[in-house]
Amino acid sequence: MTAVRATCPGVVGADGATGQPSRVPAQGALDDEELAEGFARGEEACLVAAHQRWSALVHTLARRALDDAREAEDVTQSVFLAAWRGRSTYSPTRGVLAGWLVGITRRTIADTLSARARRAELVTAAGAALGHQEHDPAARPEAVLDRVLVRQELAKLPATQRRVLGLAYYDDLTHTQIAQLTGWPLGTVKSHARRGLHTLARCLRESGAPA
Repeated sequence: MTAVRATCPGVVGADGATGQPSRVPAQGALDDEELAEGFARGEEACLVAAHQRWSALVHTLARRALDDAREAEDVTQSVFLAAWRGRSTYSPTRGVLAGWLVGITRRTIADTLSARARRAELVTAAGAALGHQEHDPAARPEAVLDRVLVRQELAKLPATQRRVLGLAYYDDLTHTQIAQLTGWPLGTVKSHARRGLHTLARCLRESGAPA
């Protein structure tokens, strides 16, 4: 069997053996077995070739399951990113690369549907929180949803960070006032606020909150 490296001249392997620019092989230049072996070795040209060969399949599966073109595109990108990052867990001897990609696709679709369901629950909670505040500009559905998201993620923070952020943003206290109220050093208050905001921002991104 022709070696992948011989078929893909200039490909830089995991050991960086060649210093030449990587060349993408023609889509039909490798059979599936050769492509899988090159992918498992970390040859980037084989990642590109795998994307050319199977991205349409991944996108079709995602589009059928999600009925949303944009989400299907996101899933397709996520699948190949996850496959490349996890290539060390793939072995061509245990199954074909296309089948492995389909497995990742199914898990990614399931995660996307779960995130969609959580988002729907948050929208429902936001609608309930509106109550009788229909004439309040701050009670717009998107504004209420943002507050629901923030409160949920804030509750997950460590108690010290949650207290500092609560005093700062709900009670409108300065760091100095918080230090006086809690008896903590000013530097400690600032540190809790900084770490809390960083964690809160990351959690909100992961929960699907808008930018």
